[in-house]
This record gives sequence, structure tokens and C-alpha cells, in this order.
Amino acid sequence: MNQYETVFILTPVLSDDQMKEAVEKFKGILTNNGAELINEELWGLKKLAYPIEKKSTGFYVLIEFKAEPTVIKTLEVNYRRDERVIRYITIKNEKYAAQYAEKRRNKKKEA
Repeated sequence: MNQYETVFILTPVLSDDQMKEAVEKFKGILTNNGAELINEELWGLKKLAYPIEKKSTGFYVLIEFKAEPTVIKTLEVNYRRDERVIRYITIKNEKYAAQYAEKRRNKKKEA
């Protein structure tokens, strides 16, 4: 199993409940396909660097997980099909990125 990070941006017109429901949907897709969730961070409503679909803000969400490479395609197909997602990126963490992510999580827990 490889370690991955995915960050996606949800449209800002969603209510808080709708935003959380969308996050749960994607977490469910991961767990249903055998992924092990490591960390989830809701970064909240942030300003975008440039307008996307005439929107200047969006809800940012980070999910760290371990999964087989085949899960990524399923996840990204669901991102594309969901009209609430305006941007997404999924990256594979190599050894050093995984260590850094763990150190960052531990630092956040202490604070």
C-alpha cells in the first residue's frame, strides 16, 4: 500500500452541512475501496489564487490515506462527477514526504 494525500476544493455556495456531507462521501469512497484513512483536515473557506467557475473562494479539504494505486482512479472519477468539487489533486507521498506529514500531524496535535 502506498501513502497518498488528496486535496480538493468544494464550491463556496454549500452550507456547512452540505460541505461535511461531501467530505463524508469521499471518505466513504476511500474506505469502501480498502483505503486506510490516516488524517483529515478541513481547512475551511479560503480565497482562491484565481477565479474558478467565477468563484473567488472555496472550502479546502485535505485527506491523507494509504491505499492501492487502483483506488486513486476511482476517487478521481468521483471528483469529476461531483459538481460540488471545483478542483482536486492527489499525490503519492514518497518516504520523506510521508515522514514530514507525520511530523506535521504530531506538531499540530501538541499545539
